Amino acid sequence: MTTNKAHKHAVRVRMPKTGESYTSARSQLQAPASLPPREAEPEVSDEAVRRGTGRGWDDWFRILDERGSADFSHRDTAAWLTATQEVSGWWAQSITVGYERARGLRKPHQTAQGFEVSVSKTYPVAVDVLWSAITDERARSAWLGPDVLRERTTNAPRNARFDFGADSSRVLASLEPRGETKSTLFIAHSRLAGPDGVEAMRAYWRERLSELSQRLEKSSQRSPAER
Repeated sequence: MTTNKAHKHAVRVRMPKTGESYTSARSQLQAPASLPPREAEPEVSDEAVRRGTGRGWDDWFRILDERGSADFSHRDTAAWLTATQEVSGWWAQSITVGYERARGLRKPHQTAQGFEVSVSKTYPVAVDVLWSAITDERARSAWLGPDVLRERTTNAPRNARFDFGADSSRVLASLEPRGETKSTLFIAHSRLAGPDGVEAMRAYWRERLSELSQRLEKSSQRSPAER
């Protein structure tokens, strides 16, 4: 339906430019071939991908189908998009993931390195306060427990990377200020072994982030001498 509307629009745009009748203009503009049904929807909206790249999902799927991208690796397709379609590395990755989901090549929450789950929560504290709660080992242990996260790298006060527990999974904690008195914490837990662990880890992080919220609230109610 969307493709037909776009084709009709293109015909009407052509008519005043060429003086052709609707029938003549339509005959000069061949409608794009129909696309196969999507196995799953991309996580990025059509509006967002069009705003960021100048093309919608159907446009990208058609380009990648014509290339035969279903037979290429994720890395090859992303590199091809960057090299030939003038999109940034971030958009190349997002388009490739969206295509793989639509063609049934990637399960929900699956990445090139396993499965991933993301959660976020906004707190009524400045970003530096939230940063301390994440990166200070003693403060972090109070709401998460000891030795759950082992720090790998930090980029204060924006993001910190950790090893998680005793397995090989990884956690990226990203912070975004929301003015002077609010900030949002994004948790991306990657390299999960399988889809069964995704919802369990989602519930786990939601519970832990709620615990952090309660501790930050109690801390804000204490006087400086009590902290």
